[in-house]
Amino acid sequence: MAPTVVRDGSYRLFFFSREEPRMHIHVAHPHGEAKFWLQPSLTLANHTGLSKQELANAERIVARHLQEVIDAWHEHFGG
Repeated sequence: MAPTVVRDGSYRLFFFSREEPRMHIHVAHPHGEAKFWLQPSLTLANHTGLSKQELANAERIVARHLQEVIDAWHEHFGG
């Protein structure tokens, strides 16, 4: 299961229900994907296929929706 948290333009922010417990978000784009750690600070974990500009856009989108993503994480996973 991969619930979508936010759609922003060509970017979809989501997380997998059965992955690692460290708080993070995946970002899908038609050209690739990225994964960002959310705590202790917003940090790129890995990416594939995205240009530098697309990656920067993805990070800005995650930052813009950060509290919404954190709230969705707690609602989905608890705690």
